Amino acid sequence: MFSLEGHTAVITGGTRGIGQAVAIGLAEAGADILLVQTSTTTIGAVRALGRKATIYTADLSSAESVAQLVPKILADGHQIRILVNCAGIQRRHACESFPDTDFNEVIQVNLNTVFSLCRDIGAHMLKLDPSPVTGRRGSIINFASLLTFQGGLTVPAYAASKGAVGQLTKSFANEWTAKGITVNAIAPGYIATEMNTALLNDPARLESISARIPAGRWGSPEDFKGTTVYLASKASGYVSGHILVVDGGWMGR
Repeated sequence: MFSLEGHTAVITGGTRGIGQAVAIGLAEAGADILLVQTSTTTIGAVRALGRKATIYTADLSSAESVAQLVPKILADGHQIRILVNCAGIQRRHACESFPDTDFNEVIQVNLNTVFSLCRDIGAHMLKLDPSPVTGRRGSIINFASLLTFQGGLTVPAYAASKGAVGQLTKSFANEWTAKGITVNAIAPGYIATEMNTALLNDPARLESISARIPAGRWGSPEDFKGTTVYLASKASGYVSGHILVVDGGWMGR
């Protein structure tokens, strides 16, 4: 039910943190991995599992660079069954002084790139026959956030981008689920990663956030291996258009 044997996954943001853990988790389930990043991190861990790993470089803050990415991958003969959009950036400023440049950069990386890759790789998946392993043409998994549902503090661009990712996921799912492509999102709660360094280093915010998490701890990147494999595999065949919250119970309070 959870095998991804013989499938190829494209993953953005696999350099570290959640994206790195997801790449390794998919490889552990049998997938070969195409990493969209500029460094060689993660590739050794994937290959150590006996899976193929290839790096494609792209500047996700550049629409022109993103537009060239999928044609390059397909020209190399890859058949993509799984797309994981995990790359994201954060900029923090008070709302009244948030710079246009930072706002636009966050929207480009966190939203526009997600749209472009969903569209371009989804168009490729639509041409494939259903997989005998999963029973469908492909699986797309976008990374949303608690700020898909909440506004946050000093992060209007990030909140706007992640709110839109949630709606984008549902929109693609509405059109493609009947055609054999499931489209879902994962919304992480508070995770101990580099993106949250500012919160982790603020004693007052750290205490107030930690006190509200029913699980009694911040999440770790490892918490996203199983959820991603589930959404990519046969086990989630009747799940599409869903935002799976992985937050230690935060949203339930």
